[in-house]
Amino acid sequence: MPAGRHPHPRALLAAKRIVALLVLGIFLWQGWYLGWVLWWKWVNPGTTAFMAQRLDELRERNPKAELKRAWVPYARISEHLKRAAVAAEDDKFVDHEGFDWEGIQKALERNQKKGKVVAGGSTISQQLAKNLFLSPSKTPWRKAQEAVITVWLELLWDKRRILEVYLNVVEWGEGLFGAEAAARRYFNASAGTLGPEQAARLAVMLPAPRRYERNPYSPYLNGRTAAVLARMRHSEVP
Repeated sequence: MPAGRHPHPRALLAAKRIVALLVLGIFLWQGWYLGWVLWWKWVNPGTTAFMAQRLDELRERNPKAELKRAWVPYARISEHLKRAAVAAEDDKFVDHEGFDWEGIQKALERNQKKGKVVAGGSTISQQLAKNLFLSPSKTPWRKAQEAVITVWLELLWDKRRILEVYLNVVEWGEGLFGAEAAARRYFNASAGTLGPEQAARLAVMLPAPRRYERNPYSPYLNGRTAAVLARMRHSEVP
């Protein structure tokens, strides 16, 4: 554009409209997430984005595949499993506001030392945000959206509801979701009757359940189970 000339009024108007539409689109998209967060504060999720993705993967191999899951209320989940999940995944769960900044810093340091991603530092609240709405990808956009949803979960739900939903929707094996289905699969028991060692063993599978289910009594998992068992009595749960 020659010096001293101003943009045509129509061009400016078109640019403003484009920006306004983009802002409106972002607002509506975030409002969609927020609406579901509010709804699920009182209504139990029937399925999640993560479940839907896993089911699609299973049905590529077997069109009749179904997920194994069964909802159980917080009061009917073993206290040992609640403590084990917190001890294994997020020992500051009841104290933080969605993010464990010290844990994130330690994870970054470990990743830099290894030269690859070996630790994430995600809290239970962050993991729940991802499982409910997002994909497992590690893109900056996905992580930013996860952070926004995490803030809403922490603002609108109490810690008891966050842990209740987390334990009912988290993946515990191929096509296996939630504490009840996991307890039935691995111990032929209900989620409410799990003992300390059983609970600890389930908790240590959470980072990679589809890999660990092949050998849930491997030397590595045995060691991790013992470590979580030792920490469980110090874990605070809602």
